[in-house]
Amino acid sequence: TPVANNSKAISFESMDLLGPLKRALAEQNYETPTPIQAQTIPPAIAGNDILGCAQTGTGKTAAFALPILDYIAGEKLKAAPKRPLALVLAPTRELAIQIADSFKVYGKHTKVRHVNIYGGVNQTGQVRTVARGAEVMIATPGRLIDLMDQGHIDLSDVEQFVLDEADRMLDMGFLPAIKQ
Repeated sequence: TPVANNSKAISFESMDLLGPLKRALAEQNYETPTPIQAQTIPPAIAGNDILGCAQTGTGKTAAFALPILDYIAGEKLKAAPKRPLALVLAPTRELAIQIADSFKVYGKHTKVRHVNIYGGVNQTGQVRTVARGAEVMIATPGRLIDLMDQGHIDLSDVEQFVLDEADRMLDMGFLPAIKQ
């Protein structure tokens, strides 16, 4: 959806976000959305697909995390075991951890559960969390496919999908994994 550049200043408080999300943002002293947030959060909350491009440090994570949390918490959705409702794919473990930390901060006053799936660590804890059910899954492609192949994850309930740093993932040779 094309987004018009809105010249009037908006605040997180004026956005159509759930109270618990506004509370978490206020606790972080977040008052004014960045341009990427101001231009993407309202149409995302309205249910539109978004393609955003902005430099590092501009708040892209909040631009996709807040609408996801708003939808899941607002609809009081609960994920079945092994079946997340939202999937965020990230190219690296470090970025996946940063994204999960943001979901934790923004969603702290909601009941939305998230799980972080990445390689380089024992999978047991990740598998256990997935088996209990988590609405949001933040994952790297390799570990995600590995756990899917083992039968630990089923993506058939995913309604919201974020491909974070898509250009970087393609540069890193993840195209076959992304297609899968």
